Amino acid sequence: MPATSGATATVSELKVLFTRQQIAQRVAELGAQINRDFAGEQVVLIGVLKGAAIFLSDLSRALSVDATFDFISVSTYGNEKRSSGEVKLLKDVDQSMEGKNIILVEDILDTGLTLSYLTKVLAAHRPKSLRIAALLDKAARRVQPIKADYVGFEIPDEFVVGYGMDYAERYRNLPDICVVP
Repeated sequence: MPATSGATATVSELKVLFTRQQIAQRVAELGAQINRDFAGEQVVLIGVLKGAAIFLSDLSRALSVDATFDFISVSTYGNEKRSSGEVKLLKDVDQSMEGKNIILVEDILDTGLTLSYLTKVLAAHRPKSLRIAALLDKAARRVQPIKADYVGFEIPDEFVVGYGMDYAERYRNLPDICVVP
């Protein structure tokens, strides 16, 4: 895959941080933990588009509890490697969340601005419970004090792509999580 600009790396230049096997194992472990926490109950997984779509798909298949899902969409990055700090709701959930067990599924917990905003939006729906599942936690960049209930991996302050995460809409299809140089 040729680079389209000096700022875009070719796939061969990316460094693998987590392999597809490591990701699959960790997602299965998170699924088992959610199954224990919500045994006998229903949950609604709410995926943050677009980055969390692949994680949500794999996580939902790791669940044995009764689970449905919905999606929510926000904008913070655009085509930049750093968050603008401004969060805009582009799409809210399609169904009522009142009285339901919600697990907000996000690809990466970074500054905390997006998840702080989304927890307020979803709390307004008056759910029975609201938890956060983040595939990656980049605590070094946190500016809002928020923690995920279910964390796949803690990562250093590096820009990552793959497994749903992108840079300018590229690399989402990579099966591994990679660092952009």
